[in-house]
Amino acid sequence: MAILQVKNVSKLFGPGAEQGLQLLEQGWSKARIAKEKNITVGVNRVSFDIQEGEIFVIMGLSGSGKSTLVRLLNRLIEPTSGEILIHGKDLRKMNKEQLREVRRKTISMVFQKFALFPHRTVLDNVEYGLEIQKVNKSKRREAAMKALELVGLKGWEDKMPDELSGGMQQRVGLARALANDPEILLMDEAFSALDPLIRRDMQDELIELQDKMKKTIVFITHDLDEALRIGDRIALMKDGAVVQIGTPEEILTQPANDYVERFVEDVDLSKVLTASHVMRRPEAITLDRGPRVALELMRERGISNLFVIDRAKKLLGVITAEEASDAMKNHRKLEDILITDGPRVGPDTLLNELFEITSMSKVPLAVVDDNGRLMGVIVRGAVLGALAGESKNEGVTQDA
Repeated sequence: MAILQVKNVSKLFGPGAEQGLQLLEQGWSKARIAKEKNITVGVNRVSFDIQEGEIFVIMGLSGSGKSTLVRLLNRLIEPTSGEILIHGKDLRKMNKEQLREVRRKTISMVFQKFALFPHRTVLDNVEYGLEIQKVNKSKRREAAMKALELVGLKGWEDKMPDELSGGMQQRVGLARALANDPEILLMDEAFSALDPLIRRDMQDELIELQDKMKKTIVFITHDLDEALRIGDRIALMKDGAVVQIGTPEEILTQPANDYVERFVEDVDLSKVLTASHVMRRPEAITLDRGPRVALELMRERGISNLFVIDRAKKLLGVITAEEASDAMKNHRKLEDILITDGPRVGPDTLLNELFEITSMSKVPLAVVDDNGRLMGVIVRGAVLGALAGESKNEGVTQDA
């Protein structure tokens, strides 16, 4: 369900903004409007829906319009045209009191600069938003302590900001936003001022927090690796317009135009694509079918291995054609020849973690869910094929 809808939103700066809108409709470029009419196009007719509970990343290079766009989402900047709907209600039609209420209870923002009060303790900083809402002291303290615990700063509440590292200060900023318990978090380049290692730690923490909180997060970044790492979906911007919206996999494997293709050309796909991208439908059998049936299935499908599952599709192991043939001759059962220590991975395992596993294994790599149910199979060729841009189902069999 869409919690936030952006419909044909534009923001133009300078006199004659309405004329600039008409020129955009006529096909004028951002550069031409700036040169001939002295009007700056910040955001150009942007539309998208954000689903409840997703991390939606808006990314682009400097000047692409991403930071302007995020400030339109809570009307820190007034849109020139279009609609911004939260739960179906248009932000542009709200009066000051209604907008203030939305900012208090529905949307919180985390900025690139930590914006902490240097004379206040960590706890006092986190409480600040609730304090100006006149929430009573015990309730705001309880909410602030809970938020600090969420971001891993329990025990630091009495410290002053200058006693904290950059990463810890950013956690305080995040805790301050979370203390309001908003439905939507707007994060504008929230980690870009941090050192690379701390930045990666904060990305990990955000993903872990999202597993617990299930908030809707709009995350602004200029860093493609960051966008691919944390985003459920990505909107890529250029010259104020959105040029493509898609999952990280779609952005990488199905670029909408030459600009997107150039933008992503140097990305290491093995650090982005997962097992679910390259797995194919597995061939499986239940234990009660016996070695003769197993051999016949392998002959029909041209494979030399077969997964064995129970009635609930839980993976029990794998058998080979050689062992099945020997079992048939010696009147043994499938459980007697079952290989139970074959490699297994989850669907979200990155491809760069699969190379060594597939190269060392004599049987196919099984993809299983959290309950051990068989979801798919991965073979060596599929991993390399995905990195080369081939379809995951072309020219591969279940054999390792």
